[in-house]
Amino acid sequence: MTGGANQEGRSGASGPTGIALPTGVTLAVQASGPREAEPIVLLHGFPESHRTWRAVAPELARDHFVVAPDQRGFAGSDKPEGIEPYRTERMVEDLIALADVLDLKRFTLVGHDWGGAVAWLAALRHPGRIARLVAINAPHPLIFQKSLIEDEAQRAASQYIQAFRNPAIEAGIAAMGLDTFFDTTFGRHADLSKIPPEERQAYIDQWSQPGALTAMLNWYRASEVVVPKPGDNAALPAWTHLPFPQVKVPTLVVWGLKDQALLPIQLGGLDTLVDDLRVAATPEAGHFIPWEAPEFVVAAIRDFVAETPA
Repeated sequence: MTGGANQEGRSGASGPTGIALPTGVTLAVQASGPREAEPIVLLHGFPESHRTWRAVAPELARDHFVVAPDQRGFAGSDKPEGIEPYRTERMVEDLIALADVLDLKRFTLVGHDWGGAVAWLAALRHPGRIARLVAINAPHPLIFQKSLIEDEAQRAASQYIQAFRNPAIEAGIAAMGLDTFFDTTFGRHADLSKIPPEERQAYIDQWSQPGALTAMLNWYRASEVVVPKPGDNAALPAWTHLPFPQVKVPTLVVWGLKDQALLPIQLGGLDTLVDDLRVAATPEAGHFIPWEAPEFVVAAIRDFVAETPA
């Protein structure tokens, strides 16, 4: 493995702490807030790190124990080689192992983007551990797969997935340079003025680590989601015709409606798949709502926690 964690801080001090897990990886974990308080775990997505939550975690940590790991393959955490280690099931195993190491019996789980994909699966497989689920611009797996087959707009918006799976993309990124990749990655989906220069440099430094780009992109390569080309005839995968398990834990879906990659169609039909559902959507933010509109995210999570005692 490559990578490793900054060991210089604990519980919200100067940096994340490396925590070795029985799943075979060491994750860099930023913890903050009172240790005895009700825990909240924050899972970031692509192409970020625990810094996704830079404006959210401090607010929640006022009265919660907040745990924000760099997921495997990202930033300060280990970067196993190959594609198999990046299946969503492996990240769920990391999550539960991390909770065990930290002695978190039950916790509120918040996931954005790929972190949301991990969170949906964790809530389905470990409802006894997840007190509440918060999915932030992260589609339900069944709704997302169906939309990629049945909705041409969503299919077109998701063609980046095929690009990220292309084995030549690392060479393409190297040719364009990480600065250009940064502008391409965020410029189409977020207000770049909301990323201060030091944050921009932090992203580029993380992506510059040996093996980092491949590890991040392997999340897409390991995914089994079917993304047909626009206009292609495509049938729904067989698993979408089978009964899909209900999400039993109280669930909040937070959505920035300006999202150009995950369209509002992802909000349709959620009430048939989630027993206890709330939706908080805003037209004032896009895909990267945790730092585009952190006040909205914090308020939605706080209201949700108050309404659903653990």
